[in-house]
Amino acid sequence: MDNSEAALARVPRDFDSLRSVIIERKAAMPKRLAQVAAYALSNPDDMAFGTAASIAAAADVQPSTLVRLAHHLGYEGFSDLQNVFRARLRDRTLSYEERLLSLEAGASADSDTELLSGFINAASQSLSRLAGTIDGRTFSKSVDLLARAETIYLVAKRRSYPLTAHIAYAFGKLGIRHQTIASPNGIDAEIAGFATERDAVLAASFAPYAAESLAQAQALAARGVPIVAITDSVFSPLAAAATHWLEVSEADHAGFRSLSASMALAMALPVAIAERRRSLRRGAPRNAME
Repeated sequence: MDNSEAALARVPRDFDSLRSVIIERKAAMPKRLAQVAAYALSNPDDMAFGTAASIAAAADVQPSTLVRLAHHLGYEGFSDLQNVFRARLRDRTLSYEERLLSLEAGASADSDTELLSGFINAASQSLSRLAGTIDGRTFSKSVDLLARAETIYLVAKRRSYPLTAHIAYAFGKLGIRHQTIASPNGIDAEIAGFATERDAVLAASFAPYAAESLAQAQALAARGVPIVAITDSVFSPLAAAATHWLEVSEADHAGFRSLSASMALAMALPVAIAERRRSLRRGAPRNAME
C-alpha cells in the first residue's frame, strides 16, 4: 500500500472517528482550520444541512477554509466531509421504534440474554475508555473547586438528568448544600439567579447537547460562577464555558448509549467532595490542586 492509499484508509468515515482525529490534530492545525473544526464539532446538525457559504459565515471563515479542512483531514472535498455529518444525523435521529427494529434485525434478536450482553459490553467499553482517558489532575481540581463552594448548583437535562439526580441524592445524604436547576414551575432562571462567585456549578451535557443546559451554564459562567462540566469533547460548547471539565465518551448498543462511565463519575464526585471538605475542616487539604 503506497502513502496515498494509506492516507485514504485512515480517513474517518463516522462521526466518532472524525471527532477523535480532530481532537488529536487540533494543536497542530492552522488557526483558521482549528476554528472551523471546533465549529463543526459543536454544530454537527448545521454541518449536515448547511451550504458551504452558510457554514462559513456562521464559523466566521471563508468558504475555501472548509475545503482546506476537508483536504487536511484526507477527504476529497467539502461534500465528502459533509457526508460524515449527514450519516451521524441519520443515526442520531432514529426513533426509539426504529432502534427497536434495528435490534430485531441484529444478532441480539434471538435471545434476551444476547440483548443484555450487548448492553453489558457497551457499559464495559465506556468504563474502559474512562479508565484510560480520565485526567486525575483535572478530577482533583474539580473536586477541590466544588468542595470549597457554599452551594453547588446542578445543571442537566434530558439524557444527562439521571446523573444530577443521583448526585443530588448523594449530596443530601452527605450534607452538602446543593440546588438542582430543574423546576417544574418554570423558575429555573430565578433559581440560577441566586448563584454567586462563592458557589459553583456542576453541569452535564453530551452531543447533541441540550440547549437549555448550555444556555444556563453559559449565563452562569458569564456572571463569574465557576463551572465543572461532564461532557464528551474538547469542542463541546459546555467545555468552553467550564472552569474544569471531565471528558466521558460513552459506547452504545444499537443506538442506545450507555451512561455507565458518566454514572461512575456521578458516584465518585460526591464522595470525593465530602472527603475533601472533611480535610479542609481539619486544615490539611488532601490532594488539593493549587
